[in-house]
Amino acid sequence: MRRSIATVCLSGTLEDKLAAAAAAGFDGVEVFENDLIASPLTPRRIRARCAELGLSVDLYQPFRDFEAVGPRLHERALRRAERKFDLMEQLGAPMMLVCSSVSPDAVDDDDLAAGELHALAERAAARGLKVAYEALAWGRHVDTWEHSAEIVRRAGHPALGLCLDSFHVLSRGGDLGALSGFPGEKLFFLQLSDAPWLRMDVLQWSRHYRLFPGQGGFDLAAFVSRVLAAGYRGPLSLEVFNDVFRQSAPDRAAVDAMRSLITLEEDLGRRHPEAAAAVRDPAAPPSAPEPAGYAFVELAVGGTSGPQIAQALAAMGFAHAGRHRSRPVELWQQGGARVLLDSGAAAAGERTEVSALAVGTGDPARAARRAEALLTPAHPPADGSAGTRLTSVNAPDGTRVFFCRTGADAPGGWLGDFLLTGAGHASPAGLAGLAGLTGIDHVALSQPFDFFDEATLFYRSLLGLDPQHDAEYAAPFGLVRSRAVADAGRRVRIVLDGTVLRRGTWAPGVPDPQHIAFATDDIFATARVLRERGAPLLAVSENYYDDLDARLAPDPELLAAMRECHVLYDRDEHGEFFHTYTAVLGSRIFFEVVQRVGGYAGYGAVNAPVRMAAHHAARTA
Repeated sequence: MRRSIATVCLSGTLEDKLAAAAAAGFDGVEVFENDLIASPLTPRRIRARCAELGLSVDLYQPFRDFEAVGPRLHERALRRAERKFDLMEQLGAPMMLVCSSVSPDAVDDDDLAAGELHALAERAAARGLKVAYEALAWGRHVDTWEHSAEIVRRAGHPALGLCLDSFHVLSRGGDLGALSGFPGEKLFFLQLSDAPWLRMDVLQWSRHYRLFPGQGGFDLAAFVSRVLAAGYRGPLSLEVFNDVFRQSAPDRAAVDAMRSLITLEEDLGRRHPEAAAAVRDPAAPPSAPEPAGYAFVELAVGGTSGPQIAQALAAMGFAHAGRHRSRPVELWQQGGARVLLDSGAAAAGERTEVSALAVGTGDPARAARRAEALLTPAHPPADGSAGTRLTSVNAPDGTRVFFCRTGADAPGGWLGDFLLTGAGHASPAGLAGLAGLTGIDHVALSQPFDFFDEATLFYRSLLGLDPQHDAEYAAPFGLVRSRAVADAGRRVRIVLDGTVLRRGTWAPGVPDPQHIAFATDDIFATARVLRERGAPLLAVSENYYDDLDARLAPDPELLAAMRECHVLYDRDEHGEFFHTYTAVLGSRIFFEVVQRVGGYAGYGAVNAPVRMAAHHAARTA
């Protein structure tokens, strides 16, 4: 099936939007009326420009407040429509989208609405055009797809059909089960958008919070499968209203949009194969290899922060396990947790950050091919000192993601690029966990607000990490939005955090903190070893433990141990979560140690404001 995008999804001039859509690989566009009105190009020139770019004009929209308005207003609306038909002929648009009326002049009369839409379709047919009628979720009298379908049925004109918009259907809890009895040839157009589930006015929800497929909470694969099963064979078209996308670079947003459609088609094929035949792309990306866990996490460090972080790792029981043969990169390891310190990758000054994640996989080449198919060009693999060739891509925030073969010390593995110290490096488990750390539980990355949803789709589509555990919490320095993505086996977990705004000299000097969380099987034994070895553990307020006692009434001995070791706590119906932190090291990095008990799969987000306040207190003491 063809892929289309509404120009309203993108920022810039109409010319910018068309160029971005074509460069991202779209087949066609919906021309949004406001974009055309503001353009200095004539409709004929826009048509020619689309042809030059290889784009079809699939739809002209929107035509508003037409139906059920009575004879006087109906004549005026028909005159307006004729002018738009003139424009559509010049533009080469075969179809007009008519939204259900929100006008106070509209009356609740389905027969009148059907009759007036029949008259409009008659005039459209005389010009070889079609009309797609759509129920707005906030329409004055027609606000469900079932109601709009009934009016289309009553109108009974071959040039009049239905436009189904996933937002308008799903935001109202619409059920597409009745589509099985609706004529497939009357399904004229399909518009797709995702959205988070919010409790708010549906118009505001639509105008500001729509997302590309895979970035929100709607089950679009199920939605599309029902529409295809009913006989729809037009384009899959995106129509997204979103404050961020309409201020982002149009080429970047268009690539994100195309990636979302490719991922949706893949999801459709996996979950609804009977419907997927209509959309299957012969150039579909190979499936995502199952991640085997973190091969390593790399930190870019400066001249001061490098020794500071190395000292902290040593105090946490990590051993200096090796040095890269040709680059200023040091390898630190404990159990299955490996951290690289790259003193050559830091930006100017003393900025310290997570510069790379390395995911273990049985097929790095397939992972790279998948990235390319999802419009994420892989960096050409450079030969390492020992002949290792590592492929990587850039995440939206610039973090580099490497694909490494499972088994770092296997022949051809990335460890071959390091001069190893002999400190038990022969196998991943060779370094005895001096502090009981067994591996990397998760990595938390602060995201620029504009990249938050793009990052969700990036990790979901490339690595097969599904979104989970969305949270918003009032932190000491503003509202924080948090979302975790993880694979089914929870071998790779990433927590994405973002704030809308961070300004003012009152804030701590850590606007975008990042951290690595290490796993242990005994948080209290680990914390005591870390304290004895001088690790820079974060002190937690006594008020926290008093409140914990009041809320959850933990066993007194357990509570005393948490106070002693500065361990925070959370629990749910599946299990318990214990965690403790270090102070911030360098400009923005800190470490966390976690113990999961039972089936707890969260991240202790309820404790994040306490941790943030404790970090502020430590840095300003």
